[in-house]
Amino acid sequence: MGFFDSLSRGLERSREALNQIFYFGGDVTEDFWEDLEDTLVMGDMGADIAMQVTDDLRDMAAKRNLTSARQLREALIDRLSETFVSPEFDPFDDTPSVVLFVGINGAGKTTTVGKIASAAAHEGKNVIIGSADTFRAAAIEQLDVWGKRAGVSVVKRDRGSDPASVCYDVLDEADKCGSELVLIDTAGRLHTSADLMRELAKVVNVTRKRAASAAAGPMPVRVVLVIDAATGQNGLNQALEFNEALGLDGIIMTKLDGTAKGGIAMAVASKLKLPIFRIGVGEQVEDLQRFDAHEFCRALVGNGDKE
Repeated sequence: MGFFDSLSRGLERSREALNQIFYFGGDVTEDFWEDLEDTLVMGDMGADIAMQVTDDLRDMAAKRNLTSARQLREALIDRLSETFVSPEFDPFDDTPSVVLFVGINGAGKTTTVGKIASAAAHEGKNVIIGSADTFRAAAIEQLDVWGKRAGVSVVKRDRGSDPASVCYDVLDEADKCGSELVLIDTAGRLHTSADLMRELAKVVNVTRKRAASAAAGPMPVRVVLVIDAATGQNGLNQALEFNEALGLDGIIMTKLDGTAKGGIAMAVASKLKLPIFRIGVGEQVEDLQRFDAHEFCRALVGNGDKE
């Protein structure tokens, strides 16, 4: 299954409502515009983006004399793709790199770390994993399984250990092994807890200080937020709080295959002006895909063929 097919399959639920408009909309009437705006809002794109996109598309239709719903499909894909931020770098491709994965419990951080480690190792990168989620024994065990599958070392400590010390240890080990990509899983934090966020900021600061003195030269530290797409607008609130506390470098959005609210990807990217590095549209390693804004929007809106 190719990139677009896999992505399209994963976004099927998010695409259903838009398909109803384009398949049954017929002529572009006032009802069509109202239905389009309502559908975009219901997809958790956010009212501001939905209104702006609809207004822009309405102006385009008038200027180009587009009179049928199907004629507007490609225009909508292009307009939606403009809401995303183009990444200036990829923390998993542009190595050496240290990546700290942050987010609330249940977002899929640990699984995401494992999938990225597997993919990077398969590409021939020297990868090491740090298990800094020391509050959940299951997270440590889960990373152990992923590490064995990928042939990647996992640095860990006993449950309840200081997470910052794990980050320090994993960078020591990275120096010894000559690792070019360091992936660190952190404990889930409620974005509404100031104390927990301060603790996480300490972890980030310790990691940055240690990475600055890496044996092969300073390694950039990227902070990436993992969001479960099914959380909808609450995911946007999470992103805002994490960004304010930590200064995020980008987003990974998981579980897009299990939600009808794929528009949240646009809301987060637009509000925070941050790139989305990867999206998850399934359980397999290959279902964590590099993000392409235009392909994502094409899969979300549909291509007009049988779907």
